[in-house]
Parts: sequence; structure tokens; C-alpha cells
Amino acid sequence: MIIGSVLEADTHEKRTFLNPDTVKKFIQLGFNIIIENNFGKFLNIKDDFFKNLGVNCITRNEVLKMSDILLKINCPSLDEISKLKENSILIGNFFPHLNKEVINKLINKKVKIFSLELLPRITRAQSMDILSSQANIAGYKAVIDSVSEFNKAVPMMMTAAGTVTPAKFFIIGAGVAGLQAIATAKRLGGIVSATDVRLASKEQVESLGGKFVFVEGKQNFETAGGYAKEVEEDYKKKQEELLKKTLALQDIVICTALVPGKKAPRIINEEMLSLMKRGSIIFDLAVEQGGNCIYSETGKIVEKFGVKILGYKNVPSRISETASNLLSRNIYNFISSIYDKGTKLVNIDENDEIIKSIYIKDVLN
Repeated sequence: MIIGSVLEADTHEKRTFLNPDTVKKFIQLGFNIIIENNFGKFLNIKDDFFKNLGVNCITRNEVLKMSDILLKINCPSLDEISKLKENSILIGNFFPHLNKEVINKLINKKVKIFSLELLPRITRAQSMDILSSQANIAGYKAVIDSVSEFNKAVPMMMTAAGTVTPAKFFIIGAGVAGLQAIATAKRLGGIVSATDVRLASKEQVESLGGKFVFVEGKQNFETAGGYAKEVEEDYKKKQEELLKKTLALQDIVICTALVPGKKAPRIINEEMLSLMKRGSIIFDLAVEQGGNCIYSETGKIVEKFGVKILGYKNVPSRISETASNLLSRNIYNFISSIYDKGTKLVNIDENDEIIKSIYIKDVLN
């Protein structure tokens, strides 16, 4: 079987699903690997390096036409779909209900679609979980980029001229990205606090050295799958009052709050912004899902009330080499789990919990 992969047309997308380590493993399993010319340009790898591993570097169109399994970060274009083989397998990150037209065209062409962002939160799927691997990168990079924009030192410094006080970080949302942001901010010497609507996250925040800030009460807005869910109006009012006081004391705020399948909750309003210190930073990791801050704009840095609001697109792609290495391991773990070494064929068991969650086989209405 042939596994192929191409670069993404989106200029903000610099990640890939294949790196040299996973290429070697796929070849050992018996796959042939084909990639688009100059595939490794964002990994600092030349075509000759891949060729020496046994990879064929060919044109984009040839990859699309020849691949039995095509690895693609994002949804293919309509032109790309026209070139895909019938009964081929497409694996990536497709958000099907946001891309119904594309998904339906793929299904009509008998392409088997696996959308990995839909993986269930079970132990067996952890090594394939692209959302978690990329959220880790995003949480780290959000802190690094925020510190770069911040006009002060982060750690406490004792000098002959006096003491430099440490920067204060506040993390909104203590999922994978938020926890990595806490860990990174602590490593840089910041004073860190965090909030989340899921009470279970309190122990995780505190284990990383952060202070957990929460609305008093017994509410726990957590789904059975471990994700945050929408909060009640009474809770929102209490949360708003708590955030007004907390945000006014912060230097850097990292927003990571998301509700699966819905727009990101709007958490930081205009009044809260107006109370923040001039020169402080907000990094909104939820900007592409609508944003946690009222003035966040995708792909832009906005300044309001002297506060910089960073809304970078595709944050993991800003560290494309590391992000790609993690994605490559995710994709290898998934494909190897459905590949039969004896027959050298992919076995799609539709009763398997993982396959049921990510296999898009019916036309979407």
C-alpha cells in the first residue's frame, strides 16, 4: 500500500503528518511512502534526506492520484478531491460539520474519511490524540509569545539596584493547553493562577504550582467525556465578578476556554479589559472558535485600553517542527492500530469504539 502526504495550501499551515522517524517505521511495516517535492521545508529537511530513506518525492498531483492512504492536516480542496483515487483512505483533521460540502463530495467519491479530532477520550486513543498533542504545543507557545510581547522581565530578580518583582500570569481554562501554559509560566519564574469551570482541574492546577481561582459552590460544569460544558447564568454573573478582581492584578492572561462543538465562551468583556493594567497581555488561543476576549481578532494583534490582545492563527504551526513530530507519532499510532501486517491491508472494524467515533461514512445533512 502507498501512503502519501502533501503540503497544505494554507500559508499559516506549516505542519506535516510525516517525519523521518515515522517514515522509517511505515517502511518497516511494508508501506511505500510518497510525498510532495520540498515536503520537508518546514522541518528543515531536504528531499535528498527523505529519498535516502526510500521515499519517493514527486509532484503534488501525482501524490494525490497515487495514494492509497492520503495524510492531510486539513480538508482537501474541491480540486484536490477530483484527483483522489476511489476507495482510497483520507486521514486528517477535517471538522466534518463545518465542511459538509467537502465531506459529502469525498463520500460520493467513495473515499474513506477518518477525522482524528473526533477521537474518543479513552486510554487506548491517547497516543493518537492529535488535539492533545497540539494543545500542548499551543499552551507552551502562547506563553513564550506573550512574554516576547511583554515589556518587562518575568522572574523575580535580586539586584544591587533593587528587586524586580515577578510577572503574574492568569490562565483561563485548565485543559491540556492551559496546563501546559501553567507549567511553562512557572518554569519562566512567573506567579501563576488559573480558573476552570471543571472542579476536577483544581488538583491538576495546584500540582503544577498554580493557584486555582474559582467561584465558590458545588457546580461542576463537566461533560461525561471530561470536557467543559456551558455554564448557567447565575454562575456566569458570579464568575464575572471574580474575574474583574482577578484580571486587574495580572500581567499576562492566556485564554484557552472551549466548549466542544460550539463557539468559544466570551469571558473577558470590555469592562474587565478597562480595569487591566496598561502594558498587560492577553493571548487568546480560542480566537479561531470565536475568542474568549471581546476584542480578539483572528490573525491580528489588537490594542485596547493599553492591553495587547494576541489572536494568532494556528499557534502549533508556529513551532512547525515540534508540532509535526508529535503529529507524525499520532498518525503512526493510528495507522499501525488498523494495519494487518500479515495481509498487508488496512482492517476497518466499524464496531471498534475508536473507528465508530472518527469514521465519516454517511452523507451529512
